[in-house]
Amino acid sequence: MTEDFDIVVSGGGIAGLTAAAAFGSAGFSVLCVDPAAPVTDGEATGADMRSTALLQPARQVLEAAGLWQALAPEAAPLQVMRIIDAGGEDGRARVVREFDAADISDQPFGWNFPNWLLRRVLVARLGELDTVRFRPGVGAAGLLARTTEARVTLDDGSRIRTRLVVAADGRDSPMRQAAGIPVSTRRYGQKALAFAVTHPIPHNDVSTEVHRTGGPFTLVPLPDRGGMPCSAVVWMDDGPEQVRRSKLDPAAFEAEMTDRSSHIFGPLTLASPRALWPIISQQAARMSGERVALIAEAAHVLPPIGAQGLNLSLADLATLLELAQSDRIDPGNVTLLETYHSKRHPQVSLRIQGIDLLNRASQASSPLARDARALGLDALYSMAPVRRLLMQMGLGLR
Repeated sequence: MTEDFDIVVSGGGIAGLTAAAAFGSAGFSVLCVDPAAPVTDGEATGADMRSTALLQPARQVLEAAGLWQALAPEAAPLQVMRIIDAGGEDGRARVVREFDAADISDQPFGWNFPNWLLRRVLVARLGELDTVRFRPGVGAAGLLARTTEARVTLDDGSRIRTRLVVAADGRDSPMRQAAGIPVSTRRYGQKALAFAVTHPIPHNDVSTEVHRTGGPFTLVPLPDRGGMPCSAVVWMDDGPEQVRRSKLDPAAFEAEMTDRSSHIFGPLTLASPRALWPIISQQAARMSGERVALIAEAAHVLPPIGAQGLNLSLADLATLLELAQSDRIDPGNVTLLETYHSKRHPQVSLRIQGIDLLNRASQASSPLARDARALGLDALYSMAPVRRLLMQMGLGLR
C-alpha cells in the first residue's frame, strides 16, 4: 500500500521538525521521519546539550509555525554581542568590543534555547497538528524521483508518494545522496566541546565570543540554574586538545575553561555533560534536485560562529515555504525548485565564506597574525556605519 503526502520531511532534528511544523501549519499534509527518536529531556541519556541562538528573522518562522508562544517563556534574550580578543601572551582580554542590538532594533539580536528544549516544544507542536504525521524510529531509505512525483521508501518497507521531499537529514544526508548531489568539504583540524556552565557574575543578556589561538570560546546566556547565572558554551580548539579536555575530571576541566574564558564571569562550574564533535565547512553543489529540496546541514555546515547555523537553515525553510505556498498544487515542480536553488545557494556560499574567514582568523597562532586580528576588530568597531552594517549582516537582514 502506498500513502500520499504533499511533503515528506526526511530528518527529525531541529530543522526537520521545524519544517514539518511550518508546512503543516500552512495546510500541507506532511510526513516527517527520522531513524532516531528525539531526546526531549535534558537529563536523559543522549540529550543534545548544545544551545541554539535564534535570531530575529527566525522568530518570524517560528511564529508562523505556531511555536513561538511555547518557546517565549524559556527564552534567554541576546541583547549584546561581545567580542574579546585574548590573543596576548597571558591569555587575558586585550580588546573588548560590544555590539548592542539597540543600535539597529528595538528587539534583542535573538534568543537562546537549549537544543533538547527546542525538540520538546517541536514534538509537542507536531502532536497538535492534524496535517502532520511524525514517525520517529523510521528513516527514509530510498528515493525515486519522477517528473510529476517522488516515491520514497522507508526502512520499515512503507512506500510513500509525495510532491516534494525536504531533505533535512544531516551532513551525510541519505536523500541528498539519493538525488546525486555532491558536496565540497573543508576540514580545520578542530573539534568543539559543548556544555553548560554556571558562574557568579551575571551575563546580563550578553553573548560573548573570546578569540584566542585555536578557535573561539563562546558563552551564550541561558536562564538561571539553581539560583546561579548560567550560560551555554561552545569551545573550539585543535582536535587532539579537545579530545584530551573531554576526558578531564570536572575540577581540572573547570580550571582550564575558566582560564580560556579570560575570567570574565569568574570561576566557571560545569553544569552538564560535555559533547564533542568535529568542525567542518560543507556545501552541497545544489540546493535542489528533482523533487528534492535541501535545507539545513543536508545543504550546508558551518563552524559554530555568530549563531549562523540553524538561522541559515530557517532562512532556507522560509524561502522554500514561501515558494510552495505560491503553487500549492505542485510544491515540488522543477521551476519552483530551480528558483529555490537560485535564491538560496549564492547567499549560503557568501555566508560560508565569511564564517570560514572568521574561523581562520580565530585560529591564528603567530604573534603578528594575533595582533592583526586585534587591530582589525578595533578598526571595524570604531566605524559606526560599518559596525551597524556588520550587525545587520549577522542577523541576515543584509
